[in-house]
Amino acid sequence: MRRPLRRRHGNRTDLTAMGGTTTAIDRSDKPGHIGVILLVAGLLVGAAVALGFIAHEWAQPLILGLLALLSVVGVFGLFAFAVGLIQFSGRAARNDLTKAIVDRADEGIVVTEGETSIVYANEAYIALAGARGASDLRPVGSLFTGRAEVSEAIYRLATAARENRKLSEEIRLEPALAGRGAVGWYRIRVSPVRRDGKPAALWAVSDITPERERQENAFQELQHAIDYLDHAPAGFVSIDADGEVSYLNATLSGWLDFDLARFGSGGLHLDDIATPGAAALVQAIRGHPGDVRIEVLDVDLKRRNGAPVPVRLHHQVAFGSDGRAGPSRTLVLNRAPGEAGTDRGSEAEIRFARFFHSTPMAIATVDRNGAILRSNAAFARLTHTGQQLGPQPATIHDLVVPGGGLDRALTDVMEGRREVAPLDLTLAADEARSARLYLAPVAATEDGDGERAIVYALETTAERKLKDNIDQAQKMQAVGTLAGGIAHDFNNVLQVIINASEFLLASHRPTDPSFPDIMQIKQNAYRAAALVRQLLAFSRRQTLRPQVLELGDVLSDLSLMLKRVVADKVTLDVRQGRDLWPVKADLGQLEQVIVNLAVNARDAMGDGGKLTVRTRNVERADCASFAHAALPTDDYVLLEVEDSGTGIAPEHLDKIFEPFFTTKEVGKGTGLGLSMVYGIVKQTGGFVFCDSVVGRGTIFRIFLPRHVPSEEEIAAEAAIKEAPKKIAADHTGAGVILLVEDEDAVRALNARMLVSRGYTVHEAASGVEALEIFLQHDGQIDLVVSDVVMPEMDGPTLLGELRQRNPATKVVFVSGYAEEAFRKNLPEGEDFQFLPKPFTMKQLVETVKAAMG
Repeated sequence: MRRPLRRRHGNRTDLTAMGGTTTAIDRSDKPGHIGVILLVAGLLVGAAVALGFIAHEWAQPLILGLLALLSVVGVFGLFAFAVGLIQFSGRAARNDLTKAIVDRADEGIVVTEGETSIVYANEAYIALAGARGASDLRPVGSLFTGRAEVSEAIYRLATAARENRKLSEEIRLEPALAGRGAVGWYRIRVSPVRRDGKPAALWAVSDITPERERQENAFQELQHAIDYLDHAPAGFVSIDADGEVSYLNATLSGWLDFDLARFGSGGLHLDDIATPGAAALVQAIRGHPGDVRIEVLDVDLKRRNGAPVPVRLHHQVAFGSDGRAGPSRTLVLNRAPGEAGTDRGSEAEIRFARFFHSTPMAIATVDRNGAILRSNAAFARLTHTGQQLGPQPATIHDLVVPGGGLDRALTDVMEGRREVAPLDLTLAADEARSARLYLAPVAATEDGDGERAIVYALETTAERKLKDNIDQAQKMQAVGTLAGGIAHDFNNVLQVIINASEFLLASHRPTDPSFPDIMQIKQNAYRAAALVRQLLAFSRRQTLRPQVLELGDVLSDLSLMLKRVVADKVTLDVRQGRDLWPVKADLGQLEQVIVNLAVNARDAMGDGGKLTVRTRNVERADCASFAHAALPTDDYVLLEVEDSGTGIAPEHLDKIFEPFFTTKEVGKGTGLGLSMVYGIVKQTGGFVFCDSVVGRGTIFRIFLPRHVPSEEEIAAEAAIKEAPKKIAADHTGAGVILLVEDEDAVRALNARMLVSRGYTVHEAASGVEALEIFLQHDGQIDLVVSDVVMPEMDGPTLLGELRQRNPATKVVFVSGYAEEAFRKNLPEGEDFQFLPKPFTMKQLVETVKAAMG
């Protein structure tokens, strides 16, 4: 092949080859000028002539030397040109090969300076522009004109060129350039370059019309395929590992009455189109990395209105290298009669599949080794933890925690040895859940596919929690009964100690040596009485004086005390809710609850921390969010006490409300603080719960019922506020009192008190004896002061007998228990006074005088 002949004509380069001529326009060269060469030659000749006129003897050698130098330079230049070291070109050396490649490139290349000055254009660009020479060659901005979107794209490219940025755009032009068709697609790129230190723009224009035509053809084919798939007589759905529906064809969408437009705003979830049982079966399928599982499932999908649609799913799932399930390819056959694409299976088979997967009892069949062969939807739900489905167990042994006797039971069932009792086992997926398993053998004639036993399972988690709650409640009730009995006996002992010390103090002056000892006896008796009140609080037998309270006001009044209680290292943060509902509680006892919780929180934050007390209303609709099964649905005012302390170990959480249980060091706690909190809250009608994380802190939540006052309560409260308070300054009196008390020491001291104040006292050790004395005096008794708990005849029974003899009999009950503990044993509307033990002499005489009127 003959090499192309290059000829220069000014700023235009012609490349001629066999078969045709192509032309590229190049104004980038800046060749030397002939005048410069002539000037240099003239200077050299002039120098030689000038030297010839010099008469000195050294002029001749100088001329010869100059001519010799010029000869050497000339010979060397010819030699360098011959070997290619010197080329006659423009100022910048040219790479002819690179330029030839660019000149003949398929992509149009053009270099511009400024807005319109073209420095270079290759053959492809000249052909695209349809130019015949440099005079009618147009830059890119003038070449591409047309609709608004074309002008906008060219404007963006021009802006990028001016700002020396790179940018690429694709343009649809009607008609195509150079008359190549009705429509042309072009990709235009611009990037900055520098020429002789000045900025320039390099434009590249590619004709991508054939590529676009191929894409459009492929898109059309894809649209046809999607259209065929959408309107096929079977449904198709794709579901990812999280249950999101990534594709749903029009046929299935029509069956389920869902609008495909919903996919644009978040799409559908498996729970939207499948019943809970079907969703559990679909998501329970598990495989090893690289597996492709195909399951045939007869389940119910559901329409948008919730109506079931019986279907058969051919569900294919591929698992990645990490074991995670990819999007499924699921074929759906409609098994409802009368629908397009209905699978003409037997109606009996459809009914069985529906019953099998809808039953609440989990059912699975296992082979000789315990491997699970088939299972229903309820069985799949046994593997879930919270809201997440766990992996489907491969064997029945993987379903439960080992060691429950399942191996022995399976062996006995498969070998037909004996009747196997149900097994209560803990589920391996979540040890807080349990199930009862029933095992049944498979007859030998049905053993063709390896099935050897059927496992029926019922989840018993709720029943076990209920049983645990009942057991705990019974234990707490038993402990409370014991604590109440102990408190009652202690109150009698303390009553004697307090009354005896009061008599001693009355007969001793403060200057007597024994006076401080008697005061110590009395003060310690009161301390013991406080401990007894805590026991009574736990057993819910203490005396409460409930009143309507605003919890926000209670906390505001307590804030200063709480700051002193928690000390300097602990930061107190009280956050009050808005518009708190009223509650009905004993103010003093409620304050004691808050203080006790604050003290416990302080002790749990030895190195300092934060104590947060919050209040807010909880509507009945929000009760379920707390996940406390023992909390009835109602309106509550919530009191939260949260600390950032050491937390409570999980094994201790069930015991913290028991009396005398404490994790503190000996001498630093009685173990009655939280038991008192529990008792007061329960006796008020509320609920208390504790959540704790070791190392992070503890939060106590107290739910107090919302109080809605009746009209009678509102009127009574107004009357109490308006009525003046009566203060009895005179504690002496006169009258006949029948004192009934089974404790001799208590009875003797009480009688002594009353006699010292001027009353006539008849003593009785039991209710039967009191009734006899009452009859002996023909009912002429002004007041009966009686204990409640007595042998033979208790106080309420005695009151009934006395009212039969004299309905106007006045009675004062004294007891270590709460008034509410025995009021339920009295007829409704009974009028009596109540005095809780232990009491002082002053309290006794004040109550007696008030009762006698």
